Amino acid sequence: MKTIMGKSIFFLGFIFSALLGFGQEENKITSKFDFVPGEKVIFFDDFLSENLGDFPVNWNTNASGEIVTNSSFPGRWFQLKGGGYYIPEAKEKFTDNFTIEFDWVPMNIDQTDYQLNVTFMLISGDLMNPNEGGAIPGKAGIKLASDYDNINWMNYSEKAGAFANTGSAPFMFKVKEKYHVAIWIQKQRVRMYANETKILDLPRGLLDGYVYNIFRIQTNEEVLPMMANFRIAAGLPDMRNKLVTTGKLVTYGIQFDVNAAIVKPESFGTLKEIAMVLKENTSMNIKIIGHTDADGENAANLELSKQRAAAVKEALVKDFGIESARIQTEGKGETAPIAPNDNALNKSKNRRVEIVKL
Repeated sequence: MKTIMGKSIFFLGFIFSALLGFGQEENKITSKFDFVPGEKVIFFDDFLSENLGDFPVNWNTNASGEIVTNSSFPGRWFQLKGGGYYIPEAKEKFTDNFTIEFDWVPMNIDQTDYQLNVTFMLISGDLMNPNEGGAIPGKAGIKLASDYDNINWMNYSEKAGAFANTGSAPFMFKVKEKYHVAIWIQKQRVRMYANETKILDLPRGLLDGYVYNIFRIQTNEEVLPMMANFRIAAGLPDMRNKLVTTGKLVTYGIQFDVNAAIVKPESFGTLKEIAMVLKENTSMNIKIIGHTDADGENAANLELSKQRAAAVKEALVKDFGIESARIQTEGKGETAPIAPNDNALNKSKNRRVEIVKL
């Protein structure tokens, strides 16, 4: 095990290399948006069940934070304060393939107009011992750190003797703008997105031989970022097999704003996959079924689910050229839950779109 001093020296070396833009030759960067969320939601927090001013119960920190509202951004937000680590206590295994998504609004103490001193991390370690490893947490991990107009990355492990590979990609998180951040893990491959931009695509972003089971956000006292709609989903969706073979696909990759039927841009990857199945199987017709959770009035939920199903059809027809006659739509509102509507995680499972082969 390296000493803390040794790790600090390695860390300074990483920062210097990352700022110079060094990286592995094979870790290419592209702008193609192809994100598809994981199949099984294993952690979800929209912070709606928390009291304003409280720290969310499903998170751990060595700093501070509270649930807030903001006139510029509807809904409830978890604001990170004081500087330290913030970890969702997701106890179920992430598996080799998983996705992490959240809405994010950078905010600083001073008047700096870009995000600084925020690091997103994936770690192989002990969820109940966040300080394991000291300045380099866990047994292995990857750090994705914003630095003005770059995202610097580095991976590390005990086997590698601390830091292994480093690099950077151009992207700026601007203060007081809303982003949908997504991180997609496929074994060692790491992809990072912000809104419709793919920032990083690292084929060997994670070092082999470790189980990565912790997501961690690291900040300092100069920043006050806000986060909402945090989701971890495990498993790689096999849309083609499920539609063609089983005749039914349940997807969480088609997303909408709260109480709205406008398809969000981050749904593009999922819609593209569904469209490809339909183009490859020209005789296949489908029904799109919208579902909601049980919050709100039954009639309103039923109407919203119908509108959302219709919006998905419209996107497939207009954006991907699928014939309208091949698609039927239906809304079931809250009438067909697949989980009890008793907490944020289960409610997120019920808010879904189903595609059924006719």
